[in-house]
Amino acid sequence: MTRVLVVDDDPVQLRLTAEIANRAGFKPLTATGGEQALAILREDRNIGAMILDLVMPDLDGMGVMEAMRRERLTTPVIIQTANASLETVISAMRQGAADYFVKPVSPERLVISLRNAMKLDTLEAAIRAEHARRTGTFTAADMIAKAPAMGRVLTLCAKAAKSTIPVLIEGETGVGKELIARIIQGSGERAGRPFVTVNCGAIPPNLVESVLFGHKKGAFTGAIADQPGKFAEAHNGTLFLDEIGELPPDTQVKLLRALQDGEIEPVGASRTEKVNVRVISATNRRLLNLAKSGEFREDLYYRLNVFPIYVPPLRERMEDAPALVAMFIARFSAEAGKRVLGLSPAALDLLTAYDWPGNVRQLENAVYRAIVLSDGAFLETVDFPQIVAQSAGRDIALSDIETVPVPAAPVHIDTAPARQRAYEDFSPAPDRFLDASGEIAALAEIERAAIVFAIEHHGGRMSRVARALKIGRSTLYRKLHEYGLAEDLINDAA
Repeated sequence: MTRVLVVDDDPVQLRLTAEIANRAGFKPLTATGGEQALAILREDRNIGAMILDLVMPDLDGMGVMEAMRRERLTTPVIIQTANASLETVISAMRQGAADYFVKPVSPERLVISLRNAMKLDTLEAAIRAEHARRTGTFTAADMIAKAPAMGRVLTLCAKAAKSTIPVLIEGETGVGKELIARIIQGSGERAGRPFVTVNCGAIPPNLVESVLFGHKKGAFTGAIADQPGKFAEAHNGTLFLDEIGELPPDTQVKLLRALQDGEIEPVGASRTEKVNVRVISATNRRLLNLAKSGEFREDLYYRLNVFPIYVPPLRERMEDAPALVAMFIARFSAEAGKRVLGLSPAALDLLTAYDWPGNVRQLENAVYRAIVLSDGAFLETVDFPQIVAQSAGRDIALSDIETVPVPAAPVHIDTAPARQRAYEDFSPAPDRFLDASGEIAALAEIERAAIVFAIEHHGGRMSRVARALKIGRSTLYRKLHEYGLAEDLINDAA
C-alpha cells in the first residue's frame, strides 16, 4: 500500500485529509509541523506523495520545500492552503510543487491529485534513471531492486566497483545483467567514462574479431578504411561483453591475451596496441558447464570468473514487481499519449502470481502491449490475455475478453449513458465541533464528548484517562459529576 504523508497544524483538517487518503486506498502518515515532516521524509524515502500545508508555526511549507531541494528529497509535494493568491501559487510551483489546491478541497479532487503526483514521480524517476544510464553514472539507487534477493547482488556490485577486477554476471535472459554492469561502472572511478556493449551472440563468426579488435585498411575485402574495434572505443572505460559464451574458439584466444596483457591486435595490423579497458562479461548459461564440455576455453573461463555475480530471476524477487509495473505504466503511457493511472488489484494479483520465464523484459513487454490496447484508466486482467491464457488456460482468456462490454449498435449522442466515475463518491464526515443544526457546539458539549471518548478508549481506567486529558484525577471526577457521567459509570460497574 502506497504511503502518503499529510502535514497540517490544524488537527481537524489533518484528520479529514488523512481519512480521504485512507478511503482511496493509500496509507496515510501524519505530521503537525514542517520539522516533523522533514524528519519522516529523511527516514523513509519511499513515501509516495506529501500533502503539505503552507502556513505552519515552526517551519512553513515553503521552508519544507527549500529543505527538500537542498537535501535532494524527491517526494512529490501537493500544496494545500487557505490563501488563494496568485503570488503564493507561483512561488509554490517554482519550489517544485506538483499540484496546488485551496481548502476545503473535494475528496475526488484530492484523490486525482495524489494519483497524478505519484505517476509524475514514477515517470521522473524513470527519466532520471535513463539519463544516468546514458551518462555512465547509473547507480544502485536508479535500479528497482528492493527485494531481499537483490541485497547480496547490490552488495557485491558496491565491492566490485572499488577495483578493476574482472566480473562475470550470470543469470537468466531478461533479469537485468546489463544494468548490474552499469551499476558497477557508475559506482566506481570509471563513472562517466565510455560504456561499450557488445552482444557476442549477435555478431557473425567471421566478423567477431574485427568488431572487437578493429581492422586496418585492406585487411580483407571490403575493408576500405581503418576501423577501431570495441576495445578501442572503450579505452579508459568499461567493455560489457554480453552472451560471452557465444564467442568462437579462435576469438577466445585473442580475448584471453587482451585480458592478460592489456593489448589488442587489429586485423591486418603489424603490431599490438595498448588499451586500458575494464571488462565485465555476462552469460545466460553456466559458463563452467560450457568449459567442462569443451565449448569454452577453461583458461579464459578462469580469467573471466574472478568475481562472479548471480542475478536471481524475477520469480524470486516478486517484491519488486509492483514498482516495476508502476514504472513501466508511467513510461509507456507517456509515450503512447494515454492517461493510464495504474493497475487494478486483480490484474496485479495476476501478474505477481505468474512465473515470468522471460523475467523483467517479458513483464515490460506485457505492460507495453496492455497500455497500447487498453482504453481505461486502469489496466485490468482482460488487458493481459496472454498471461491469463498461460496461467488459467485459453478458454478462460477468451471468456474474459467476451465479457468486456461492447455496444451492439451505434449509440447516438442524445442517448449515450453517463460514464462510470473512476473514484469513490465520498460523503463528508460529520464534524464533532458542530451541533445538529450546523452551528459551533458549546464548549461544555465538546469537553463532555472528549471525556466520553477518552473513557471508552482507555476502557474506563481513570488514571490513564486523566493522564491523556492532561488533568488531575480530582478534576476528572468533578467533571464527571458536572456532566452527569458519574452515575452512568456506577451503573455500568454494577
